[in-house]
Amino acid sequence: MSFRQIPITELNFNPFTKIGKEWMLLTGGTMDSFNTMTASWGQLGVLWNKNVLTAYIRPNRYTFDFVEKGEYFTASFFGEEYRQALSFCGSHSGRDCDKMAETGLVPAEVGGAVGFEQADMVLVLRKLYSYDLCGEGFLTDDGLNEQFFGKDPYHRAYISEIVGVYVKE
Repeated sequence: MSFRQIPITELNFNPFTKIGKEWMLLTGGTMDSFNTMTASWGQLGVLWNKNVLTAYIRPNRYTFDFVEKGEYFTASFFGEEYRQALSFCGSHSGRDCDKMAETGLVPAEVGGAVGFEQADMVLVLRKLYSYDLCGEGFLTDDGLNEQFFGKDPYHRAYISEIVGVYVKE
């Protein structure tokens, strides 16, 4: 399967559906050594005159180290027929299993980073800035901190420039 690069201005989708309902795979590393995880949190927008995606990764996730060490990572989006594969990638650690063997997903070099042959769209992202979420940052007392964190570590946010948009040919 091959991809072609398109201008970001050609994108036409609802980001709330694309990220929050359909999910994405965040993948860090190289074709020789990488890991991927499912994410349903993120933002798309403009910051510092750049088109950006902000991704959130907990430091205890195996993918965290891959994204942390590299300059680039990807966000891959799939059709509904890959829901089970994305569900698996979000509920199993690459430390403990071979996600590619378990799901049938095939890694592919996309814009110098790791995407997947089955993806409909891959965004290649260059990290610009990161920060750690913390309990003291919550401005409301409506239970979000307890609901989404509890004993889990807070996420690191990666504000990343979208340097390439690739769609399936």
